Amino acid sequence: MSPISLPRQLKKVSDRALLKSLEAGLEIVEENLKQATSHADKIAGASARHLVDAGGKRVRPTLVLLSAQLGDAKNQDIIDAAVVVELTHLATLYHDDVMDDAPTRRGVPTAQMIWGNSIAILTGDLLFARASQVGSRLGEESLILQADTFERLCLGQLHETIGPNESEDPIAHYIQVMADKTGSLIAAAARLGIMLSGAPREYLEPMGAYGEKVGVAFQLIDDVIDISAAGPSGKTPGTDLRAGVPTLPVLLLRKAAAAGDTEAVSLLALIDGGLEDDARLQEALVRLRNHPVAEQAYLEAKRWADDAVASISVLPDGPVKNALALFAQAVVDRNN
Repeated sequence: MSPISLPRQLKKVSDRALLKSLEAGLEIVEENLKQATSHADKIAGASARHLVDAGGKRVRPTLVLLSAQLGDAKNQDIIDAAVVVELTHLATLYHDDVMDDAPTRRGVPTAQMIWGNSIAILTGDLLFARASQVGSRLGEESLILQADTFERLCLGQLHETIGPNESEDPIAHYIQVMADKTGSLIAAAARLGIMLSGAPREYLEPMGAYGEKVGVAFQLIDDVIDISAAGPSGKTPGTDLRAGVPTLPVLLLRKAAAAGDTEAVSLLALIDGGLEDDARLQEALVRLRNHPVAEQAYLEAKRWADDAVASISVLPDGPVKNALALFAQAVVDRNN
């Protein structure tokens, strides 16, 4: 099992007491995640624990713990909320990996590679069920938030699958998909920490806006990383590009081509012609990195992160606000 620690986006936080509190809370969350993914049925237990044991960033539960620091963070409801958001996130990963036919996740074979698609899908469903069971202890308001978030997660995946309609701006459609698929659950994590800690209610909307914008920034910077040179993550550059997955740089390239950019037209012909050949992929990557759309995509991700920080201007100055700002800024400064 991979060791669990605070997301590296918080490594610049200087308040040791805050970091110690978050680390202690995350350890308890981890134990509760193990309990929540235990099943008497042998196959269900093994498949449900598969991604928990593989580790992960634990961004969403950490944000629950962090936002709860604005109120009374020392109660079981906070831990349960952190478990709920991580179980929900894990469930979406099982389903995403089936839809994407992904061979690995977090350095291990995906569930469908081990047990097949049907068991992987049903395991995702089981995790959603467990998230609902744990969430039912948190009261009506939390349960409604979870249900609304679950709906947005499904709609985001649906809209990504069917794509934009003819009258819709493809970039606006793409951003909305990112907001639904990723931003909604991170926003829910931020809001749950406020709701269940008894923090001032006026922090709910700012923290929700913060979480959603951080989620969009996180996904957009992934698009930039995909066309970047290989970094410490070891992820092969151009994975999404080769698979034909829509990303912001390519969407911006299509917009530039429609406006008459001849290099964009030429580069799109290369990309749309297929990138199975390694030499074609490398040529496309180099040209895409050198095209203005690469910088435009980075600046768009940065804008979302900056907007996230602006959303929490109402919060009181102090270590929690500073940590949230550092986290948002670090999202776009990562290389994996």
